[in-house]
Amino acid sequence: MKFGVVVFPGSNCDHDTLFILQKVLCQEATFLWHKDHDLGRVGCVILPGGFSYGDYLRAGAIAKFSPLIEEVREFAERGGLVLGICNGFQILLELGLLPGAMLRNKNLKFLCQHVHVRVENARTAFTHRARPGQLLRIPIAHFDGNYYAPAETLHRLEASNQVVLRYVDENGEATEPANVNGSASNIAGLINAKGNVLGMMPHPERASEAVLGSRDGRLIFESIILWR
Repeated sequence: MKFGVVVFPGSNCDHDTLFILQKVLCQEATFLWHKDHDLGRVGCVILPGGFSYGDYLRAGAIAKFSPLIEEVREFAERGGLVLGICNGFQILLELGLLPGAMLRNKNLKFLCQHVHVRVENARTAFTHRARPGQLLRIPIAHFDGNYYAPAETLHRLEASNQVVLRYVDENGEATEPANVNGSASNIAGLINAKGNVLGMMPHPERASEAVLGSRDGRLIFESIILWR
């Protein structure tokens, strides 16, 4: 599997992601500059966390106009694997590759902490290495992570098993206190109907080595690597 990590002005998790892919997981990975027009025959595109274009207007709103993003859209429409992490998730929402939008966190504060998420769908390209209901401890770092979608959209997402990760407490319960940013239905990550585009707010690249306090994030990358 060859990975491409897109770099925007304001990205700050691009090097972290590339390091995990190359040095920890021993995969072929390269940076993809936002002004380029070629994905370079990658098997998976990762839109990393950060503040693309300073998050002016709103998070991810300007990034969707980058030259490379049109290539990413076409890649996704052809069935290519795309993972959006934090700001990358916000960009996928702006692109319309995933439904819904991100609002400011419910307490109007930037949140940087470990959270527990429960794997709701373990049959995707991004989670098949997990057990259904498995708990992962992964950090978040965002101000606009309060996922919103209309009731009919939420119903459709639940009915089609597109909710992949959900904020829970340490006992695996989807409680209100565990829903630290206020996301609808405690949604932390969701997938498109075709199953090849995942957006998630927690940062798996920050939880892929024991020295970082958790190795649970490796499951996401390992699932992609082993997907057939």
